[in-house]
Amino acid sequence: MKKNMGSADKIIRLLLAVGVAVLYFTGTISGTLAIVLGVLAVVFVATSFMSFCPLYLPFGISTCKKASS
Repeated sequence: MKKNMGSADKIIRLLLAVGVAVLYFTGTISGTLAIVLGVLAVVFVATSFMSFCPLYLPFGISTCKKASS
């Protein structure tokens, strides 16, 4: 797996995951919505730590900084 996520992308994903966790634990979201957003938050955290997003591959997206030569 070649890294395709930059630091800004990782930070945004982690902040969104924390936001979903806060909404869940404060009781703002519940039921099916909480489950769907919880799974999405787990995916965001996992992809942030791996620095790889599988959905970026088919579109050729990379938010990594280009290496200067």
